[in-house]
Amino acid sequence: MYNVVIFLYLCGVAVLSIFNEKVRKMWRGERQAIRTIKEKIDPNAQYVWFHAASLGEFEQGRPLMEQLRREHPEYKILLTFFSPSGYEVRKNYECADIICYLPLDTIFNARRFLRTIRPVMAFFIKYEFWYNYLHILRHRGVPVYSVSSIFRPGQVFFRWYGKQYSRVLKCFTHFFVQNEVSRDLLATIGITDVTVVGDTRFDRVLQIKAAAKQLPIVEQFKGNSKCFIAGSSWQPDEEIFIPWFNEHPDWKLVIAPHVIGEEHLQQIEHQLEGRKVVRYSAVANSQLSTVTSQLSDANVLIIDCFGLLSSIYHYADVTYVGGGFGVGIHNTLEAAVWDVPVFFGPNNQRFQEAQGLKNCGGGLEIGNADDFRRYMQGFEEHPELMKELGEKAGAYVASLSGATEKVLSAVF
Repeated sequence: MYNVVIFLYLCGVAVLSIFNEKVRKMWRGERQAIRTIKEKIDPNAQYVWFHAASLGEFEQGRPLMEQLRREHPEYKILLTFFSPSGYEVRKNYECADIICYLPLDTIFNARRFLRTIRPVMAFFIKYEFWYNYLHILRHRGVPVYSVSSIFRPGQVFFRWYGKQYSRVLKCFTHFFVQNEVSRDLLATIGITDVTVVGDTRFDRVLQIKAAAKQLPIVEQFKGNSKCFIAGSSWQPDEEIFIPWFNEHPDWKLVIAPHVIGEEHLQQIEHQLEGRKVVRYSAVANSQLSTVTSQLSDANVLIIDCFGLLSSIYHYADVTYVGGGFGVGIHNTLEAAVWDVPVFFGPNNQRFQEAQGLKNCGGGLEIGNADDFRRYMQGFEEHPELMKELGEKAGAYVASLSGATEKVLSAVF
């Protein structure tokens, strides 16, 4: 049944690739993967294979790859992606020796792929459970590890109708899971090679913090004012927080929207009633001395480019992470690591780190603009509370670091 579904999916992707550029990139990349490997492979090297579905999973695997590179230079690294949103951003990642798409999980593709690369071990990040690849790896005796995985009762593996598919989990040599719930769930289906190590993302955000860029434009914009930074925001998020800042121009507001398109940027600017707004791209290529007064006088800085958000949070007194009024919140840890309170919307139940931030007091869930207004008014009246909650957020991140070391110590 699984292989029938994969065949139908393959046909669907082939058709969609005609009409959708993102699907077309994935389709082409998968078909070129074997050729890419053959062109770049060192036949005398031993390869460790890391597979990440997309960019988020890559960030979880990145600390492992970089520590492996430092401590075990005798191995080379193969990195594969399923999604273009991961591959297109990280196709030139310097720590991996070969980077390509993962060919779709047919028996033929899996056999050909593994015959070409012959990995000595494999790491699948978080949710990746490809049936044919995993069964062939087990048949070949290749150790396979699931890293930063997290399981919930509603997943197919723990339903009566998922019993057959759950066998794929027995192909793993060991699971390094995020929490005790995951370990207990796996035990119910007879899987006991499990260690609770936490999430490698905590290690990653600490790495990001240590390597953060200095951003003179943001620094000049903030000056000596209090600064609120909203990252990965969507329209429902912006409708929550913008009205408060229209009434409090003494705060500086930085907005880094998730969707950077002219229509959305104009929509944001329209909501900012009478505020002096600067777009980052408009001043990025100017001499700082020529835009100093423009930045100092502005109330709002809109980040209309990618790659800066994790460093921008450094300048925040309070942060907001978007997505909680839609499909789910984005990366709260990138903000919390800077010792600042983190606001987010109600759709956060599936995100363990958000639950942890709420429990420690560093994360503030809001359901509407009144909730947001009440919290911000509290910070205005009690600035020491803002600092206290920020310290709790930062301490939470620091307390859960170390998963990378635990995984590699167990494997090697």
